[in-house]
Amino acid sequence: MAENNELEKTLWSAADKMRSNMDAAEYKHVVLGLIFLKYISDAFNDMHAKLKDGKGEFEGANPEDPDEYHAYNVFFVPEKARWDYLQDRAKQPEIGNYIDDSMDAIEKINPSLKGVLPKIYADPELNKQRLGELIDLIGTIGFSQDGHTSKDLLGRVYEYFLGQFADAEGKKGGQFYTPESIVKLLVEMLEPYNGRVYDGCCGSGGMFVQSEKFVLNHQGNIKDLSIYGQESNPTTLRLARMNLAIRGIDAKLELGDTFLHDRHPDLKADFIMANPPFNISDWNGEQLRGDNRWKYGVPPTGNANYAWLQHFAHKLKPNGSAGIVLANGSMNSNSGGEGDIRKNMIEEGLIDCMVALPSQLFYNTMIPACLWFLSRNRTNGKFRNRANEILFIDTRKLGEMTNRRNRKLTDAEIALVASTYHAWRNKDGKYKDKLGFCKSATLEEVKNNSYVLMPGRYVGTEEIEDDGIPFEDKMNALTTKLAEQFAKSSELEKAIRKNLKGIGYEF
Repeated sequence: MAENNELEKTLWSAADKMRSNMDAAEYKHVVLGLIFLKYISDAFNDMHAKLKDGKGEFEGANPEDPDEYHAYNVFFVPEKARWDYLQDRAKQPEIGNYIDDSMDAIEKINPSLKGVLPKIYADPELNKQRLGELIDLIGTIGFSQDGHTSKDLLGRVYEYFLGQFADAEGKKGGQFYTPESIVKLLVEMLEPYNGRVYDGCCGSGGMFVQSEKFVLNHQGNIKDLSIYGQESNPTTLRLARMNLAIRGIDAKLELGDTFLHDRHPDLKADFIMANPPFNISDWNGEQLRGDNRWKYGVPPTGNANYAWLQHFAHKLKPNGSAGIVLANGSMNSNSGGEGDIRKNMIEEGLIDCMVALPSQLFYNTMIPACLWFLSRNRTNGKFRNRANEILFIDTRKLGEMTNRRNRKLTDAEIALVASTYHAWRNKDGKYKDKLGFCKSATLEEVKNNSYVLMPGRYVGTEEIEDDGIPFEDKMNALTTKLAEQFAKSSELEKAIRKNLKGIGYEF
């Protein structure tokens, strides 16, 4: 998304004012459902105009035949579900019923959307005047632009609104949204140009959206990527399906508990990017003690961190790589056999790079986080042989505050971290250790640090430039300043005692 998103901010501000007393978690589905409806209506209108014009490949086409649209991966929108029809009725008290009926009609004629669209607009508790105002507001998005530009803009607005709702929901928001700068960093480091991309806890699909952007930004073909995901929350999965449909991304997204009911049991992925929930204790680990995914050791029932790591390692192709967001504790924990699992993964040569993240990046937790980069085969010839090394990067001093609570990594910082990894990984890279920021450590060094993977243990402390002032002079200046402050505080203390004595209090 462009940094200059004034339009998105203006739209959000206007939409948020219409929320009244409605909870952000509910309002999210109202707004995002309408943005999706506007998107598919715009895409339909664009295609309808081409079919009606009947030129070139569209000669003799019937603009009211759904098959004509499905052939071009465009959703067919029945007449009474089109945006113009609904906007003309936005001020009518029955507008909620019209929208729910339109969602039903769209799902019936487009099987891939079955069960995806929200049908909540006729709810008596939903203020119909506000709903009409919201329709008018969303109707302005892309109004004066051609089909492609309008659709791209709607995708940006949908993505921006997802982030804003995550912020508004606080802790619960993190269940469906990973902050954009973290996703960008994962994608820029892994470079998923082609192959199978998997996320076993895909939330609203942000990893896939950024993967598509990466490919398009590097003049690649999105058709070279195959997308696979799983999500345990049905309402979150609906957000993901709408989010990907807005961009025309064809994805195999499934509903279910990833540990108990893996919906892609035979999948082996080229790239895995995931932000699983941190430190979850209720992951049904006691039912999975003999699972074949636990190649490096059985994870403790009280914490799923090492279950996620091993699940994703199990899903990688022989030359596949993964980037996983986890709580910092995963880098040095020894409880429940986690230290042994980590040791086995390190000695197997599976750990490629560890990144310590700055604080306050997440909406839902203050728990410090890190990125694990796994690589199944670090001697495969595509990159240089790194079998005896692990790269450590410490980004804790990076990031800029976006508000009083949250921080983000800037595009320049993301490029710095990603280019450091690529310089280290690539055959022709000119990597150098930088004190306080990055260090390429041997497995022997990691072993000597008890297999702890915290970058701070390895990168050291940044060197401070010498200002040329002798140490003795600095100490003399410091002691003189302290003496002056102490004298001032003594005079102040005497004055306070004198004033207190004057009103009858003596100390």
